[in-house]
Amino acid sequence: MATLTRYCLALDLKDDAALIAEYETYHQEVWPAIIESIKGSGIQNMEIYRTGNRLFMIMEVQAAFTFADKAASDAANQAVQEWELLMWKFQQPLTWAAPGEKWILMNKIFDLNS
Repeated sequence: MATLTRYCLALDLKDDAALIAEYETYHQEVWPAIIESIKGSGIQNMEIYRTGNRLFMIMEVQAAFTFADKAASDAANQAVQEWELLMWKFQQPLTWAAPGEKWILMNKIFDLNS
């Protein structure tokens, strides 16, 4: 089996209990076209965790995966564009994010097995 690369990313939700609950509901029934887009890009596994209004995403990807290719594919996919627009209702960028930037790639600072 090929080695997978793990990426961890962070994003905030708007600090509103009703919006957070609605966001979680959407993520219990993610649109099939979104799942297809994720899997088709070389992402083998994706998990999202929440504490308060902070989200943490773990992605495990195939060697051929690139964020640039995923962004280009997403830009050409109408369902992904609709999903992302809907998700902005709930999400807010981290204060250090560049304009228009959503999920921020995190730097690993500790590994028990290193």
